[in-house]
Amino acid sequence: MTAVNHFSPAVDRWLNGQGKFRDAVRHALVTRQLDEQLTHRYPIDRRLRVLDVGCGQGVQALRLARLGHEVTGLESDPTMLAAAHTALEQEPEGIRARLHLRAGDARDTGALFAPGSFDVVLCHGVLMYLAEPGPTLAGLARVLARDGLLSLLVRNADALALRPGQSGDWSAALSAFDEPGYTNRLGLAARADRLESLTATLAGIGVPLARWYGVRVLTDLAPDDAEPPQGEKWQRLLAAEERAGTTDPYRAVAAQLHLCGVRG
Repeated sequence: MTAVNHFSPAVDRWLNGQGKFRDAVRHALVTRQLDEQLTHRYPIDRRLRVLDVGCGQGVQALRLARLGHEVTGLESDPTMLAAAHTALEQEPEGIRARLHLRAGDARDTGALFAPGSFDVVLCHGVLMYLAEPGPTLAGLARVLARDGLLSLLVRNADALALRPGQSGDWSAALSAFDEPGYTNRLGLAARADRLESLTATLAGIGVPLARWYGVRVLTDLAPDDAEPPQGEKWQRLLAAEERAGTTDPYRAVAAQLHLCGVRG
């Protein structure tokens, strides 16, 4: 996650939430959805060049490096970047050689890397901290190779009233119908995106939307400190979330949207 609006004060709270219920659901769903796209678009033995923009503590970047891909993780917050380096140091030498971590802002991606440098670009949980996502998305498109995959995880503005409404915060719910800005669970000012608007933006930068999913349709109200269930209950929960995230009209009211565009 890129700290473009002073994310640093919330880093400890973010890291303490890793592995908790809501984080575990999000990570499991995005991983399944991303792997579905990679399997569909690339030969199973192809080693991909991956850029993870706003890689945070490196969870997704490490996972992809373990699978054999060449991964670059870009992160602007020093504490998050240090956490990623610490996690990487625990890995075998081969994985350490495949994951390259560097400091950098999501907004500068287009200037940091040559055009067409990556087969896959991930930008998860970053756009919500940008006042205007268009220039950043254009930079991501610039570094994406032809037929490359762009994976975005954003807060869903079309469902922004659900969480406060279901929690009984009627003033916030009414405001959410008209305003994309909100305060997230980390206490930070953030901004949600609408599927229609992002679809148009992606088409305009030459990376038209190929597939989209809902993330946390059914479980977004779980307490921050809740632990994920185990065994069969966990698998059935994920199966229900996965079904909701690919089924209309449920996916349209997911807390987050996972959009996958392909460079033309």
